[in-house]
Amino acid sequence: MKSLVKLQQKTASLLALLLLIGCTGTPATHNSPKTIFQTSQGWRETIDVRADAALVYGPGDLEARLASWRERGYEAAFMAGIAWGGYQDYFMGLWDGEPHFDQGQMNVQGDTIWHNKNTPYIVPTENFIRYYKEKIIQPVIDAGVDAIFLEEPEFWAAGGYSAAFKEEWQKYYGSAWMPQDQSPEATYLSNKLKYHLYYRALEEVFSYAKNYGKTLGRDIRCYVPTHSLLNYSMWEIVSPEASLASLSCVDGYIAQVWTGTSRVENYYEGRRAERVFETAFLEYGCMASMTEPTGRELWFLTDPIEDRARDWNDFSRNYKATFTAQLLYPRIANYEIMPWPARIFEREYPVAPGSEKKTKIPADFATQIGIMTNTLQNMPKSGNADFGDKGISVLMGNSLMFQKFPIHDGYEDPQLSNFFGLAMPLLKAGVPVSISHIENLGYPQTLRDVKVLLMTYSNMKPLQKEAHDHLAAWVKNGGRLIYAGTDSDPFQRVPEWWNTGGLDYATPADHLFSIMGLGCGPSEGLYQVEQGQVLILRQEPKEFAMNPLGKDVVLKAVEQLYGPLSKKNYLACERGPYIIASVMDECSGQGALKIDGQFIDLFDPALPVKDGVTIVPGENKLLYNLNLRPQGAAILAQAGSSEVTSNAESGFSFVNKGPSGMMNRCRVSLPAEPQEVSVSCKETVWSWDAPSQTVLLQFPCSPEGVSVNIKY
Repeated sequence: MKSLVKLQQKTASLLALLLLIGCTGTPATHNSPKTIFQTSQGWRETIDVRADAALVYGPGDLEARLASWRERGYEAAFMAGIAWGGYQDYFMGLWDGEPHFDQGQMNVQGDTIWHNKNTPYIVPTENFIRYYKEKIIQPVIDAGVDAIFLEEPEFWAAGGYSAAFKEEWQKYYGSAWMPQDQSPEATYLSNKLKYHLYYRALEEVFSYAKNYGKTLGRDIRCYVPTHSLLNYSMWEIVSPEASLASLSCVDGYIAQVWTGTSRVENYYEGRRAERVFETAFLEYGCMASMTEPTGRELWFLTDPIEDRARDWNDFSRNYKATFTAQLLYPRIANYEIMPWPARIFEREYPVAPGSEKKTKIPADFATQIGIMTNTLQNMPKSGNADFGDKGISVLMGNSLMFQKFPIHDGYEDPQLSNFFGLAMPLLKAGVPVSISHIENLGYPQTLRDVKVLLMTYSNMKPLQKEAHDHLAAWVKNGGRLIYAGTDSDPFQRVPEWWNTGGLDYATPADHLFSIMGLGCGPSEGLYQVEQGQVLILRQEPKEFAMNPLGKDVVLKAVEQLYGPLSKKNYLACERGPYIIASVMDECSGQGALKIDGQFIDLFDPALPVKDGVTIVPGENKLLYNLNLRPQGAAILAQAGSSEVTSNAESGFSFVNKGPSGMMNRCRVSLPAEPQEVSVSCKETVWSWDAPSQTVLLQFPCSPEGVSVNIKY
């Protein structure tokens, strides 16, 4: 037990710094770019996507690539992988004279987990951290970069078998390494160490960046682009996630959510399937709730395509689903509009499912992307959500990543069903269920607007007992808690704070219930706890996902504490003139959503004007409400971006810029029918729509600019 006590001391010292004790965030004090994108290329006309800032990826010819974007009016920052990247010089012994392939992550079969040739996923040792500071960070800052994005601190759950990892285990725990497939304890400790190693790596690298910048009189900002905790848990990857937000050297995150993460299948009503919109909505919610209480910055990312090759129709359909999901968070208004524009606009993909015929991006889809990403530039931060029932949240924590590999004692959590079993029934009922992070319970904002909180310890464990102090206080002050679980999974018995250091609880829930005055192992039922209530369900939440009738148990439990829910099959939101809506399928007795008014359909590259819109189940929409357009002449929708050069009583002029190869469609509101339209481009067509008082123009984009002059 000696080593386990040491484990608890180490864990407590680390997490007390990170979590739960009311640490305050550090809000941004500078003006960050609203829209960004990432590229490994220097500027060229086909990828001039008109965001505010370019994140230039990877070392090598960096100064020239940075300069090429700055010359075109972009802010420029540096981005690289922290778990992998162009670091062959380190692994091949070109940096310190010694090869370091033994520092790659390795699985139980003894196979290195490779990211690309001569670059494995890294065990971030102290030696690698020294290399990263010297060879990556210092030269980047010397090149004039003031913002650094280090993405995807990823340790594969299956990857705890390399010599480097065994050495880190000995240093951290002071005991002999245990193979993680040996027991639940070994799995848990292995994943906790992986979590610590990337926390340490980012803390040291970012602290170095900020301190080195200060010696030059500069403020270096440091960000972590990362998948959501939900996705990493499903993909069996360990990463520091929410804990990083407590570090003063971390300024914010990019929420890396896209079709590839959101199409991972999950269970609902006993059926396993892709639910891209719903999963994306929960992923974005996971990232928003992780960040918002801390005051850190956050950009939402979505991608018109994905890493795995699909067909263009699949890309387009799912891009709209994830795009809609991100817009349904009206307090977030900064966006990474796309990663890797070169692979979007310059590569070929199948024209249909299973087809061997490939083509570059269809013209209409390219225009569609331009319209959608330009809309993000104008998206206001706040809005009115037609969400109905608010204040219902599901608790999640970083230890979701600790229990996934391998299976022990026959206990499985298929497709993270213990989470989706609580969240999906609410979302499918039109409830915008939020996420609350157990790591953030020390911030008063975390549960401030929560009326009913659902939780389980079937898929995660509390890493600090202070979390229970916060939960108990919240309930006693009027909060309503639903706890679901039998507390029978094998990880209940891992050595942790609830069963070491003078505490002897069989499960973490027993400790929580005891400090609420309910004693250990309370049976199913409703309990009054001072001003609040606790409803205990003695079922595993995965049963609610994998059973066709399981959703009814969740909805009934929530209504018991919350009151009747106004169930519907859609989520919708107004943000300035924009209306965002998703009508979900798999919702019994619910049909189409009808919205009255006059709109521009921004998910149609033709930018049609519609009198009233009907949205059917399974469909997503982004609309521009013409009743809320500005007075006088104004550009309402376009691909590319424009600078207005003249707005007079008799005319309206602007210059539009966009990537070459993209066809621009632009709908402009005018006070009167145009008498003359002149465009500095021969391939131009335009038409007047009298009922909407708008003109639609079509012409090829140009990064050099296309001048438009309208007289009326």
